[in-house]
Amino acid sequence: MDPVSRVCRVRELGRQPYEPVWRAMQRFTDSRDEQTADELWVVEHDPVFTLGQAGKPEHVLAPGDIPVVQVDRGGQVTYHGPGQIVAYPLFDLPRMKVGVRDYVCKIEQAMIDTVGEWNIHAERKAGAPGVYVAGAKIGALGIRVRHGRTFHGLAFNIAMDLSPWYRINPCGYEGLQVTTLADLGGPSGMDEVKPVLLEKLAQQFDLQLQLENSLPDLSKAA
Repeated sequence: MDPVSRVCRVRELGRQPYEPVWRAMQRFTDSRDEQTADELWVVEHDPVFTLGQAGKPEHVLAPGDIPVVQVDRGGQVTYHGPGQIVAYPLFDLPRMKVGVRDYVCKIEQAMIDTVGEWNIHAERKAGAPGVYVAGAKIGALGIRVRHGRTFHGLAFNIAMDLSPWYRINPCGYEGLQVTTLADLGGPSGMDEVKPVLLEKLAQQFDLQLQLENSLPDLSKAA
């Protein structure tokens, strides 16, 4: 990969509502060109259920006071909330010379390698994208690729209240168990895990990460 194209700007968004970040990702993807540096947004969302393009409303069993947002990523229904690292790679795949299938595998591998730092064995599951420990899902994946540019991304459970997961069929699977890194004996601190995850993503995609102090404009409407 060309040294210039290896540069990836990392933006730490802190805790944010879901929809403004989603809309900002869309704007970034639609406005970028061949010279735009790739970015990686890291965020913790307020509680929300998101339903992918193929998502079936019947998999949202009892949302209660948690909003449900229909979005333009692949996949079914998932949950985002405090205690979960959400990372949005905004990558130019053709420039990276990475295909979509490899892109998915690399993201999964970054999560597998991250939990491995705490001697936890995670793995993929055939036909069910994401990362699992002893059959329980710890990392979810929902992506969109538009003209070779990616948005949406991964959600990695660190130390979160799991009760909202029982209000849905996670990723469309009835009875799918969900777990967190803290429940498996790993750390409960987001700040301890985040740099490890970023390092593993950088390794998978051969990136040089640069921390950006500015945030994307989250105030605009769609």
